[in-house]
Amino acid sequence: MSTLAIIYHSAHGHTEHIARLVRIGAQEVGGVDARLVKADDIARTPDDLIGYDGFIFGSPTYLGGVSAPFKDFMDSTGRLWRTQQLRGKLAAGFTVSSLPSGDKQSTLLSMFVFSMQHGMLWMGNPILPEQHSGVPYDEAANRLGSWSGLMAQAGHSAPADAFVPGDIKTARLFGRHFAQSLNRVAVPA
Repeated sequence: MSTLAIIYHSAHGHTEHIARLVRIGAQEVGGVDARLVKADDIARTPDDLIGYDGFIFGSPTYLGGVSAPFKDFMDSTGRLWRTQQLRGKLAAGFTVSSLPSGDKQSTLLSMFVFSMQHGMLWMGNPILPEQHSGVPYDEAANRLGSWSGLMAQAGHSAPADAFVPGDIKTARLFGRHFAQSLNRVAVPA
């Protein structure tokens, strides 16, 4: 069985809601044990990362980057970087902001660079934007057109679960695709 950690920080519940949807999608695939892991928790015990085959990182976009608690998690892995104990593990990322752009791309890029420095294998978002095939924009998978990772938009001060149907669909499809890919690349112990 492949093990997947969905590591996230969520200040207002939006990023956690997307993390839960990603996990639901991942759990639709047999042979994958997907777990939700809070960034602040794993920052205290970064060696626990060694036991996972893959990671999906999630952070809100704050001022064009990951949140401070998520960055603290990233910084806590320095010892693992020096010994390259995460090399070869599959990684991907997602982010949420209140605006359609919100500079989410730079958040995903920071996750990508973090993963590359650890020698991980980055998986982007292969979901085709469905609005090009006539699906209404708010219902379309990958409506924000992100290839580097999953992007979702939550209105400012909106309830934690207030996402358009397309973002909900995209999160589940993203989790499912990652789990299928993890099954292909993870080497059983």
